[in-house]
Amino acid sequence: MNRTLDVATSFAATLASLAGGLTVGPLGPRPEKPLELYEFERCPFCRKVREALTILDLDAIIYPCPSGGPRFRKVVEQRGGKAQFPYLVDPNTGREMYESDAIIHYLSEQYGTGKVPTLLALGPLTMARAASSSLWRLHRGRVYRTARAPEKPLELYSFEASPFCRIVREELCELEIPYLLHNVGKKSPKREAFVARGGKMQVPWLHDPNTDRSLYESADIVAYLNATYAA
Repeated sequence: MNRTLDVATSFAATLASLAGGLTVGPLGPRPEKPLELYEFERCPFCRKVREALTILDLDAIIYPCPSGGPRFRKVVEQRGGKAQFPYLVDPNTGREMYESDAIIHYLSEQYGTGKVPTLLALGPLTMARAASSSLWRLHRGRVYRTARAPEKPLELYSFEASPFCRIVREELCELEIPYLLHNVGKKSPKREAFVARGGKMQVPWLHDPNTDRSLYESADIVAYLNATYAA
């Protein structure tokens, strides 16, 4: 996709979602271990859960499950019995579950105040918002493209509403590259530590422990991922 069009439609997707997943809300207890989420970027149900992760300032290991992906879809079928997404694994409590609304309620009770964030508690309106955001991105973040699997998961500092972060997450999804997602939405308590590590408050920021490369700028990251991992 042309870069200008790519960025413009990603901005449109953010506007269509009413900037869901922009700002951190009230927080509860913090998990000791990152959550694990099996999902794919274009899925509106998955988007709702990713918004909750940003609002609750939660990190998660993302296992992308694009259509045709040879690796992680099979894992979900083995663990839960069916290839349905999103699928959450919480190693802190031993809970595993399907269904976006059930996951959001669980996360809100376990790691929030017990109240589901407003934008995620509007029933059909929440679903319409998430689905309309997906329409702007057409096929992006949906179908697997042949790629080499990294030995270690990558790291991505991001927040759900950022149009530039979306472009990077879509690329990671299509290449089925697992990554540790560090959510640093507005008002995130983790922003100070991120600035200390990366040098400035700018996302996306990708670190690849397999090559020891760190990059800002979505276009540079996409080019790097394709050069390093795409077949």
